[in-house]
Amino acid sequence: MQPETTTTPNISFEEYRNQILKDYKTALLSRECSLLGRREVLTGKSKFGIFGGGKELPQLAMARVFRNGDFRSGYYRDQTFMMAIDQYTVQQFFAGLYAHTDIEKEPFAAGRQMGGHFATHSLNADGSWKNLTAQKNSSSDISPTAGQMPRLLGLAQASKIYRNEKSVAGENNFSINGNEVAWGTIGNASTSEGLFWETVNAGGVLQVPMVISIWDDEYGISVHAKHQTTKENISLILEGFRRDDKHEGYEIICVNGWDYPALIDAYKTAEDLAREQHIPVIIHVKELTQPQGHSTSGSHERYKSEERLNWEREHDCIKKFKEWIIDHNIAEADELVAIEKEAKKEVRLGKTAAWNAYLSEIKTEQREAVSILRDIEKVSANKNFISPLINALENKDEPIRKDIMEATRKALRYLIKEDSVEKTHLQNWINSYFNKIQPKYSDHLYNESDNKVTAIEEVAPVYGDDAPLVDARIILRDNFDRIFERLPETMIFGEDSGKIGDVNQGLEGLQEKYGELRISDTGIREATIIGQGIGLAMRGLRPIAEIQYLDYIMYCIQGLSDDLATLRYRTFAKQKAPMIVRTRGHRLEGIWHSGSQMAGLIHLLRGIHILVPRNMTKAAGFYNTLLDSDEPAVVVECLNGYRLKEKMPSNLAEIRTPVGVVETVKEGNDITLVSYGSTLRLVEQAGKELLSVGINVEIIDVQSLVPFDLSHDIVKSVAKTNRLLVIDEDVPGGATGYILHKLIDEQNIYNYLDSKPQTLSAKAHRPAFGTDGDYFSKPSAEDIFETVYDIMHEAKPATYPKLR
Repeated sequence: MQPETTTTPNISFEEYRNQILKDYKTALLSRECSLLGRREVLTGKSKFGIFGGGKELPQLAMARVFRNGDFRSGYYRDQTFMMAIDQYTVQQFFAGLYAHTDIEKEPFAAGRQMGGHFATHSLNADGSWKNLTAQKNSSSDISPTAGQMPRLLGLAQASKIYRNEKSVAGENNFSINGNEVAWGTIGNASTSEGLFWETVNAGGVLQVPMVISIWDDEYGISVHAKHQTTKENISLILEGFRRDDKHEGYEIICVNGWDYPALIDAYKTAEDLAREQHIPVIIHVKELTQPQGHSTSGSHERYKSEERLNWEREHDCIKKFKEWIIDHNIAEADELVAIEKEAKKEVRLGKTAAWNAYLSEIKTEQREAVSILRDIEKVSANKNFISPLINALENKDEPIRKDIMEATRKALRYLIKEDSVEKTHLQNWINSYFNKIQPKYSDHLYNESDNKVTAIEEVAPVYGDDAPLVDARIILRDNFDRIFERLPETMIFGEDSGKIGDVNQGLEGLQEKYGELRISDTGIREATIIGQGIGLAMRGLRPIAEIQYLDYIMYCIQGLSDDLATLRYRTFAKQKAPMIVRTRGHRLEGIWHSGSQMAGLIHLLRGIHILVPRNMTKAAGFYNTLLDSDEPAVVVECLNGYRLKEKMPSNLAEIRTPVGVVETVKEGNDITLVSYGSTLRLVEQAGKELLSVGINVEIIDVQSLVPFDLSHDIVKSVAKTNRLLVIDEDVPGGATGYILHKLIDEQNIYNYLDSKPQTLSAKAHRPAFGTDGDYFSKPSAEDIFETVYDIMHEAKPATYPKLR
């Protein structure tokens, strides 16, 4: 341990001493929370626990240099840091452990995430932004290892945008001259993940103000570093990223996690470089311990040698901190013992307060349910069956809501053949209870405020008599031009998006007009393209992240699914990231450019709107609509539509394509055909050909898969035609299965059907290459024609004789 340390300038020794002792107490509070939290899990009061024991000192050092406006993007070991920046209390620690659904009591997730997942509130009650420069900020954690890293890149890049792009007004709420630092934390084992390396590479290229702390305790759960990391040393293999006189890169700092003064110096150095010069920094914090093992699911004694366990006991950072305080005459041992006792007491009181607050509401609900059931017991002929249910519920000292619902709903089964006022009361109570309680676990997946995207009304395109026919890409390009002119906070980035104006010239000439910061090229790194978008959007910007082809979205599906799609939900509407993902697909040729990932998207990305415009005018309208609101979306443009001709609207900037609204593109009365994207053009072609055999189809463009047909317009069509065929190019049971679920389960379309509803999708395999590969792999106009004809043949065989 270093023998001396430099005191902070301009403060007295007493102030310095108090700062040290405050840090010591914070470390003790955090450690005691970990110890007592583990016991709460093992006694059944919580399902699972994962804690930050052993990582206390470096987190205290990081907290020292964390300023208002800064952002953290970390993982579930950072409880000490959150306590040190005064964003986490002992009672909140246990509220998270108990999954308390009150956002005031458990402010990070209202019980929706396991404890140790931290988030500050970026939004006011009405969904508007708080002043993020006036508070310390933590982006909401996710559990997937290294999943926090791509978002970190965007949080840091926002500072670069605010400092260098003067047209972007960030001074009010989001930035002060780009001085904010993004602080990332990750465990040493998780640095094996590709997301870590992709982020490190991108951060070095972009030169953004981020500091990555690697907490290194030599293990990943039970697996030693020799199985995780080449040379068993992450900073050693990161040396190639170190900056030098000729190359930009990272400042890399190595420091022992039990060395308090060295940690303070390391983090001060990192802050100065990142905040002032926008140089990214990696701090490798070595020789840390994890005194309780990875989590409550096991003990580290099972996989650590006795030698290692003895080393960890001797090098426990709190033990070393105490020794350093005494050795440097900052406090006597007796004073530190008193602080230790005070910390233990504070944690016990906080635990009790959190448990009582959690339990009190449920106990009230328990008493209500028992009272209603006792009334039933008095009048029911099935008293002998109901009484045990009541007694079991009443005798639970620590009930959960599941216990209440099981007892009341099972009791109701015994009343099926009975009628009474008491039964009606029970039925009403159960329904009311569901209406009250279910939202605690379900709401805020999407924006529920007045400015939600589905509330934005349609503005149709207007065409002059002399409206020119142009390549459809021109409509997109000119619309983006108007967007970037009107909204300086918007930007777009992706592979080939900048200099050449994207691979289809939908951004032609815009980088030259608006600059490289707003219209920018990226490396081939889809995961961090999405991470940039998430982080930028969380700091008040309006990014459009471009994934060159729909197939490539598979590289970043984890970030979209686990981070972006869940953000509003997992923070109980206290954070948002209104980013737009622009991509292109449909009717592509070949296994790896098939554009048929819709089933995956609609199921994995609930929380993100998924929009499938059939042409570029519709796509332009979607971008305009989305930028009027604050919700994330994926817009899938039709790859084979950029060179097709479309009329140029005279009101391009005003067009708003509605979200969640279908469009009837052709009226008919024999059968309803439902489709979207490029396949819709084939449906329209088949519809014209079917007229030659006397079949008049109604064609509906879905436009928006998520959300889907909020006005239930398709059922109105089927009420007229009495037949339904859903067509797309996805795998069987994919998006067509999803659409049928919506139509049957939600719209009750079966009430109007005279024939079996059918789907026509692609073959189960990816399409083979070439035009013939597409023709024999995905629905063709002939497939659509014959499927419709067969449905009509079954209904009216005399009128429509068998075709083949």
